[in-house]
Amino acid sequence: MDETTLQFYRDNAEAYAGWAKAPSTRLRGFLALLPPGGAILELGCGAGNHAAVMLAEGFSVRATDGSPEMAGIASQRLGHPVEAMRFDELDAQQTYDGVWASACLLHVPREELAGILGRIHRALMPSGVFYASYKMGEGDGRDNLGRYYNYPPRQWLEAIYASAGPWLTLSADTSEIQSFDQTPASMLNLVVRKPAG
Repeated sequence: MDETTLQFYRDNAEAYAGWAKAPSTRLRGFLALLPPGGAILELGCGAGNHAAVMLAEGFSVRATDGSPEMAGIASQRLGHPVEAMRFDELDAQQTYDGVWASACLLHVPREELAGILGRIHRALMPSGVFYASYKMGEGDGRDNLGRYYNYPPRQWLEAIYASAGPWLTLSADTSEIQSFDQTPASMLNLVVRKPAG
C-alpha cells in the first residue's frame, strides 16, 4: 500500500469526513443484487455514509478503513464497529454476499492491484457481487495533495480483473465527480459477480 496516501487520510480524517458525499443511487442498485440481510464487506468506508444505508436496510455489515482515525469517526457516527484494516490484510474466504469498495481501490499501487482483487474474489461467496470505482487515466501518479492514484484505462483494468479470478461483468459505466482537492475526475464504476460454480 502507498504509505503517503494512507498518512494523508490519517492526518485529514476529520476534514475528509466532513466533506464526504451522500450515497449515490449506485449503492441502491448494488444492494438490490444481494439477498435480503446478506453479509457485506465495505472497504475504505470513510465517514460511514454508505455503511449507514446498508445497516438501515438490514444488511450485516463489516465496515473497514485503512485509517484508524477515519475508522474511529465512522464507528462513532454509525454506532457500529468499524475496523482499521488495510486491503492487504483481508484474508476472509467465501464469507460475503457483497463487497463495496467506493473510490478506495484507486489508491492501490498498480503492481499490487491484482493481488488485492484476488483477496476480494476469495472473500466473496459464489454469486457474490463486487462494486468498485476508479479514477480513469493512462498512467499512475499523485494529485496535488500527494495522494497516489493508479489512474487505470478501462482495458488495462479489465485485464487485471481477469487475472485475479473469473468475474461476470454486470455493469460498467462512467461518471464525473469533483474530488476532495476540488479537481474534476472521470470515474469508472464496475459491478461484477463471482461465478456461482
